[in-house]
Amino acid sequence: MKKYLTISGILLSFSLFSSFYNPGDDSKSKKRVVNYSIFGKKHAAVTITSSKLKGHVYYIVSGHGGPDPGAVTTVDGRKISEDEYAYDISLRLAKNLISHGAKVYMIVKDENDGIRDEKYLKMDNDEVVHGGAKIPLNHGERLRQRTRVINTLYEENRKGGYKTQRVIETHVDSRQTEKNVDIFFYYNQDKTESKDLAYQMRDTIMEKYNVNQKGRGYTGSVSSRGLWMINQSIPPIVYIELGNITNENDRKRLLIANNRQAIANWLTTGVLKYN
Repeated sequence: MKKYLTISGILLSFSLFSSFYNPGDDSKSKKRVVNYSIFGKKHAAVTITSSKLKGHVYYIVSGHGGPDPGAVTTVDGRKISEDEYAYDISLRLAKNLISHGAKVYMIVKDENDGIRDEKYLKMDNDEVVHGGAKIPLNHGERLRQRTRVINTLYEENRKGGYKTQRVIETHVDSRQTEKNVDIFFYYNQDKTESKDLAYQMRDTIMEKYNVNQKGRGYTGSVSSRGLWMINQSIPPIVYIELGNITNENDRKRLLIANNRQAIANWLTTGVLKYN
């Protein structure tokens, strides 16, 4: 028999025959497995491997969603969109962070997608924000809605004793078709933690490419930028552009599920190194 509770906006199922589990309280002798329906049936089980991020809160924001798919292109006769691929990678990142004891909020959520291993991720528009509100069509209101949610949760968690709170936002670029775009990062120039974490994540990806694809080179940049989400989110934020969806080479980073997982893993490693 199972009951269901909502924790951090994610549905958690647990057995009545086991005690309530805080992801940060792992045991070296016995790893815990917790099920989160937001990740989908195949990927719902999260093994808690460490408590390295215990006491940390992460607000994961995948770009666009709802009535706005973001960048759209056609591949092999199929339309694909920025929001679906950013969301899939964001879910994989969220799962990784939870596995190390973090408290994680998906600010943009699609309750029926979950982590998907297909090459072509079907487009839909049923994403909502944390709490269940619909995503507005108006760009400005959409951004204000997200920062309101993040900043409200930030204050609640601050009062709850959480000192480390961060935002990680993911997007997919759509520059000229011929333009290769390595993963690059923006930060808030007024927040040292935002800048330092962005550089650590960038450096980690560079290290991974140097090991896994020697000679490839990596040109991902880190810079400040005055975007609404960067300026108005109270927690320090790292804003990530994952690649160019209109470029054939960059799309391999997005279309292949193992590559999406690798990106999530590398970003997680960057967080752990900075921790």
